[in-house]
Amino acid sequence: MPDIFGVIADATRRDILQVLLERHQQDAEISVSEIVGQLEISQPTVSKHLKVLREAELVSVREEGQHRFYSLDPEPLEMIEDFVIPFLSADFNTEVTVEYLSEEGERIPGPRTADPFGEAGDEAEVLPEEAAAAAERIGRAAARAEHRVKELVARFRLRE
Repeated sequence: MPDIFGVIADATRRDILQVLLERHQQDAEISVSEIVGQLEISQPTVSKHLKVLREAELVSVREEGQHRFYSLDPEPLEMIEDFVIPFLSADFNTEVTVEYLSEEGERIPGPRTADPFGEAGDEAEVLPEEAAAAAERIGRAAARAEHRVKELVARFRLRE
């Protein structure tokens, strides 16, 4: 597989990826002629860059007669994400503090676990299995949201 960083280093390929991303978000494919029309570059140039993107497994192609329809495969870009995230989050404080509040908004102690002898133990969250699964899904969604915010902040910083 080609070096993914080298593949996306080219501005035209990044433009093509952006067009493919827009279609990917619509769960749709796009033809070469549509890419040519959107980017206003020649068909041979688009085809050349699509070949590089295909070899990097960033796009897949479906042939229908003489027409080719392309779709984005964002999975190889996760390698770039994995490399870049530590740099983007270097200045972020991601410590989370949990407080339990009453209906009136007053701070209250967190839930306590009971030991086998019925006495209160250390503070810890005790959740039924279904609630624990829901909490895990919420945690993952929060992590994705945090990642997205960091990504947007980093993009904003690059534009300054």
